[in-house]
Amino acid sequence: MASPSPAADDYLKTVFSHTEWQDAPITPSVLAAKLGVAPSSVTEMVKKLASAGLVSHVPYGAVRLTPAGSARALTMVRRHRLIETWLVREFDYAWDEVHDEAEVLEHTISDRLLDKIDERLGRPRYDPHGDAIPDADGQVHREPFVLLADAAIGHRGRVLRVSDRDPALLRALETAHLTVGTEVTVVSHTDVTVEGARTALPPAAAEAVWISAG
Repeated sequence: MASPSPAADDYLKTVFSHTEWQDAPITPSVLAAKLGVAPSSVTEMVKKLASAGLVSHVPYGAVRLTPAGSARALTMVRRHRLIETWLVREFDYAWDEVHDEAEVLEHTISDRLLDKIDERLGRPRYDPHGDAIPDADGQVHREPFVLLADAAIGHRGRVLRVSDRDPALLRALETAHLTVGTEVTVVSHTDVTVEGARTALPPAAAEAVWISAG
């Protein structure tokens, strides 16, 4: 695999993203579920990626990025998140609308256009969901964080990141005035105070919202 295909890039990006906010490695079955493909397809692609030196994998074990695979994944993550930020800032897309658009555009725009977008946006460090945008050298800068489900009752912090996997959840959280940067106090794993008012969150928010650790 001299140059990763769009499908291969999606695999690499998914492996990277899975361990970005938690430590458990990704297994082929989880990878299949996240990508919405058959386990047999994952098996075939992982073999190709391993052959190309982009992932390491043992039968029935976790899939891990090699240094080369990590570098390629970071390139695609940077593209995706810059495009999402561009769509929100320049074209008034809502934060629940940008993921699918970015999935298409990240494979088509040139490096020159991407750099111009980055420059125009002022070299942003985070996308609309709070995910860190790798810089041109592949460096990622991220604050210490805690998942809402793991936060102690009474913990206070800023919302750092909201998973973009469920557009309906994003819309519900925006209706509840909980977006990236919102100051919250944890009442329970499904309730927080926002601007002094207790706010009930959808149950899925417990595993989809990260707040600053201190």
